[in-house]
Amino acid sequence: MAKWLVSGPPILFLLVFFVVPSLIMIVTSFRFPGEFGGLAPLVAPAGEVGGEYGLTLEAYQFFLSNSLYAEIFLKSFGVAAATTLICLIMAYPLALLIASSEKRFRNLMLLLVLLPFASNFLIRIYAWMIILGPESVLSHFLNTILGVFGIAPLTLLFSPFAVLVGMVYVHLPFMVLPLCTNLEKHDLALLDAAQDLGASSWQCFWRITWPLSLPGVFAGSALVFIPVLGMFAVPEMLGGTGDILIGNLIKDQFLGTRDWPFGSTLSIMLTLAVLSIAGLATWFARQSGGMKYAE
Repeated sequence: MAKWLVSGPPILFLLVFFVVPSLIMIVTSFRFPGEFGGLAPLVAPAGEVGGEYGLTLEAYQFFLSNSLYAEIFLKSFGVAAATTLICLIMAYPLALLIASSEKRFRNLMLLLVLLPFASNFLIRIYAWMIILGPESVLSHFLNTILGVFGIAPLTLLFSPFAVLVGMVYVHLPFMVLPLCTNLEKHDLALLDAAQDLGASSWQCFWRITWPLSLPGVFAGSALVFIPVLGMFAVPEMLGGTGDILIGNLIKDQFLGTRDWPFGSTLSIMLTLAVLSIAGLATWFARQSGGMKYAE
């Protein structure tokens, strides 16, 4: 009874808010779209002749027959991978600094990392629209320098660069926090022992700190990579017409064209792709020894 009291609420939560919606999405992907959006009935109304009812593979056939959607998927995965890599490069030194600082300064720096979450998400994105806008100080400064070398002015806003900047800005704290949590647990005696044995600072980092921090790297990468794939607000506000990612496409199918079956199909294909990448990452971690350090 005690075991069920402890594990029952989380299991019920997952069933209601994850399993059931996933099943609804799977069934929806095999339905016909309604005449005015939404879903067509499973059974034809009495007395009505013609129409499309029941289940079908039409949405999957349409997805597999058009290479445009494969290109959007690849582009979305490329943006997610680039965002994850940039976040890791920026977050690791900061996490090392926070983890090695005194507790009073550590708490202050963690507060500064979390401070952007105190403001509304859209307000922060609008702020970047102002910073990257054509009349901003940054744009004038950059284009002035480019003009000296005879290079045509650049447009920062509504470009892939702006999308990448917005993605990194939004998701950087999700990389910093797992790394800080991991790095704080490292035994500094290992570094002292390595230095006593003649290891340089770089060797101490590469042979001790980096392997021990791999669980934090994997956790932070997952927390950044997966949300970026489904993000649609940042590309829509900071990107141009050519910066449509899979999140934008799914949102447009549900709220724009109201083709719910095809939107569900795209969501399922995205889920399968993410699960495949997670499986490959787990296999790679085990092969490289990362799971040994995690255990």
